[in-house]
This record gives sequence, structure tokens and C-alpha cells, in this order.
Amino acid sequence: MKSNKLIIQSKIEELRKVEKFVDEISAACKLNSELYGNFLIAVLEAANNAIVHGNKLQEDKPVTIEAEFDDKELKVSVKDCGKGFDYNNVPDPTAPENIENVSGRGIFLMKKLSDNTEFFDNGTRVVMTFKL
Repeated sequence: MKSNKLIIQSKIEELRKVEKFVDEISAACKLNSELYGNFLIAVLEAANNAIVHGNKLQEDKPVTIEAEFDDKELKVSVKDCGKGFDYNNVPDPTAPENIENVSGRGIFLMKKLSDNTEFFDNGTRVVMTFKL
């Protein structure tokens, strides 16, 4: 199992570093374009949620992204320093009353684009698994 780690500040501009990290992991795993797209969007959503909702854009609070992979699967963990949230009680963004909301699709996308999405530490850490 190989692994890679990235620690970023809680500011939106840091998402560029996350994209570069995703590109490096994707190359190491030889992801096809569909899986690359799913991986990129899911990780960017998780990192954005950690920056904005978890750490509330407080630059002194880091977001830690770790990827572990072998020939069969790729697991990525995104951890923030926030208080956490009730991940079992997130509004469905596809429900008619939520369809026009600007935000609220991140967790939905992470679950749809990865093979498995799990939350730990009161929701401050999400782990997404992608089958290779």
C-alpha cells in the first residue's frame, strides 16, 4: 500500500494544491478519465467542505488529505479541525425544496462518485474509497 499526504491552510485558494495532489495520485494509480473525474470532484468537494464548513475559513486550522492506494483500491481521507456535524441528517439536494439551493450537494456528490463514503470523528473526517 502506497500513501501520500497533503496539509493545506483553510482558504479557498489552497484547492489548487488539492488539484495537483489529485493529479499526482491519479497518475500513480493510472486512473482512466471517468475515474479521474469522479476522484477529482469528490476530493475537491470534501476539501472545500473541510475549509468552509469544518474550519470556517480560519487559515490557522489545517485540512489534512491522505491517500492510500494499491492495485485494487484508492482510499482518500479528508480531515478538518471543526466541531463536526450530523452526517446522518443531511438534507437531500435532489428533493424539490432543495433543488435550487446553491450549496448542499457536496456530501451527495462524494457518495455518488465514490464506491464508499464513511464519516469518522463526529464528521470531521471523511474517507472515500474508489475501486480500481
